[in-house]
Amino acid sequence: MATVTKETRRTLSGISSGELDMLESAVGLREIDLEATGLDPRTFALVKIAALVALDAPPASYAWQVPNALAEGVTPEDITGVLRAIAPQVGGPKVVAAAPEIMLALGLALPRAGE
Repeated sequence: MATVTKETRRTLSGISSGELDMLESAVGLREIDLEATGLDPRTFALVKIAALVALDAPPASYAWQVPNALAEGVTPEDITGVLRAIAPQVGGPKVVAAAPEIMLALGLALPRAGE
């Protein structure tokens, strides 16, 4: 079993019990502080794309997050890798629904029927 710090335990307990100040500071009802996550900017951006897919996010979310991810050094191939990695957990339909939104966010034309 992993060792869990007191701060991590307190944070998870606060989130679990719905403490609004904990939700805001830990998971961000607004944009969270990158440093608080312990992730590098590239990984942070990829995790956010994975979350969008899992949540069936609206197109505008992809139009915002994909360019932000590219600015952090994420490649289109990285994004495709995320889709492959999360498909077993989120389900094929969510990945299929996200793919055209990601294509548009990357500036790609959608395929025509039969292509």
